[in-house]
Parts: sequence; C-alpha cells; structure tokens
Amino acid sequence: MLNGKSILITGGTGSFGNEFTTYVLEHYNPEKIVIYSRDEFKQFLMAEKFKKYADKLRFFIGDVRDENRLERALNGIDYVVHAAAMKQVPACEYNPLEAIKTNIDGATNVINASLNMGVKRVVALSTDKAVNPVNLYGGTKLVSDKLFISANAYAGKQDINFSLVRYGNVAGSRGSVIPFFDELIKNGAKELPITDFRMTRFWISLEEGVKLVIKALSEARGGETFISKIPSFKITDLAKAMLPDCELKEVGIRPGEKLHEIMVTREDSLHTYEYDKHFIVYPQVNWWNESKVIPGGKKLEYGFAYSSDNNTEWYSVEDLKKLVEEQYYNKKH
Repeated sequence: MLNGKSILITGGTGSFGNEFTTYVLEHYNPEKIVIYSRDEFKQFLMAEKFKKYADKLRFFIGDVRDENRLERALNGIDYVVHAAAMKQVPACEYNPLEAIKTNIDGATNVINASLNMGVKRVVALSTDKAVNPVNLYGGTKLVSDKLFISANAYAGKQDINFSLVRYGNVAGSRGSVIPFFDELIKNGAKELPITDFRMTRFWISLEEGVKLVIKALSEARGGETFISKIPSFKITDLAKAMLPDCELKEVGIRPGEKLHEIMVTREDSLHTYEYDKHFIVYPQVNWWNESKVIPGGKKLEYGFAYSSDNNTEWYSVEDLKKLVEEQYYNKKH
C-alpha cells in the first residue's frame, strides 16, 4: 500500500517519526520519505542513522507554522502523517500562544497545503488529552482534531481524505514516565515518586502506533478517528516492574494531569464502531452518513466508554518487566 508512494512526516525527527521511518523502510518500498521538522541537528542524527537508505530519505527544514514552506515540501507527496505538535503540558500552559500557533495554526497550514498540493491521504496524530480536555495542550489538540475532520468537507472532487489516530503516552517515548523512572534508578534512587497511586494508563508501543497510522492510511474514507484496543496498567505496577522492592511516594497530581486516559467517551459511543482490534469514532457532521462506515464493525450501545481504568485487559508487574526490557532497554542499548 505504501510501495512507490511519497510520504511526508511533520515533526519527523521525533520518537514516532523515527519508528515510522524504520518500519516503512523495512516493510515497504516507498518512493521517498520526507522528514519535515525544525531541528537541523536532529535531522543530521537521523540522516546518519538511516544512511543506508539515503536514496529514500529527504530532509526539509521547516515549521508547520509556515504554509509556504509546507507547500514547497509537499510537492509530489502522496501521503502526509502529521506528528508535529507542542506536546509538553507545562510548556503549553506557560506559552499558550505558542501552543496555539503550532497545534492549531500549524494544523490549518497542513490542511491547506495538502489540499493545494494534491496530497491523497492525511493522517494526523491525536491524543487522549484531546478527549474532555483539562489543559491547554488537550484544548489545542481538540481544535486540531476538529479541523482535520472538517477538512474533508473542503476536498470537493479531489481524491483526498483526512483522518485521525488517537492514543495516549507511548511507552518509552520522550517525556513518558519510563525514561523518567529510568533516570532516577540510574542515579541510585530507592524510592520512586507517583503522582497518584490510583493512576492508570494504556500501554501502546511505538510500533503499534505506527501500524495504526498505516491502517488509517489504507482504510480511511474521511473523518474517522482510529483507536487501538490495548491493555492498561497501573503506574504503581510499572514502578515495581522497573525497581522491585522500591518504596513509592505519592507526590500529588500535576496541573493538567488526568488520573486515567480516556479514548472513547459515553457521548462518542453514539457514533463509534467496534472492530476486532480497534475502535473507530465516526464524525458527527452533515456531509457524513452511515454509507461511509468501514465494513466489519459493530455499532456500540450508548453509554459505552473506553478508558484505562475500565479496560478488560491489564498488564501485571511481570508483564511490564518484559515489556520494558523489550521495548525500552533493548531499543535504547
């Protein structure tokens, strides 16, 4: 499905971009992958990492805030994966206008440039924080999600569609709790801080996130939000998995932080379908109708909600030990 295609990734030097590039180059034969990002040093490091694929990779210095530069980068591109965002909750709270410029204005620019340059498919990365947002990051991503869904109404007769992929914190990615705990452990910590002992999260690996994006690229008809069915875990169990017999200290929930990750709300259930390994939330807009539902799913009953605390599948401490070893330590070293 990606063979012979030209793909651009905004924010492509991040954790997701690196994993997406690795997976696509190992499993497909794309025409080229364009890495679009602001950081020249990270682009240099990525070019070194993928040196043997130099003929397949292109690196564009650019910001999603710059629509003209985006249009230049999108010349000849078939598929866009929009991963660029300001993601750190405290940074967004302290720099709200900058978060708006990147997460909302940047989304608008990606949409306009994709429409103008004849792109075929656009998948934007969403987040659990866009669901019932309690912080500015979540608020900007909610607006961004709505923009990408509504963009389908402006396609006209163009062969283009826009869809979303939603997941929470990716295990082991920058800014997640695993590297934080790892650093404390390396420095000799015998006690690990837990914001709230009740806290739960979904576990999704970078590779699972990449596969969900590829599913959206191949199946989306426009306006869908794809959500993986994945196990949950308790943050206290993760701490015990990484540092057995450690002391745990409850330090209080941080501003803008949620106890649990929510992917499908009760309100969403009215227009959500369940598939074998994922959910799809369909848009509530006047240009969409049931004929656009992707086959193979079952419509959920009203009242269903999918969050990390009401999941039916959970990882134990032993499960988490293996996963951290395989998906974090082994990849790190």
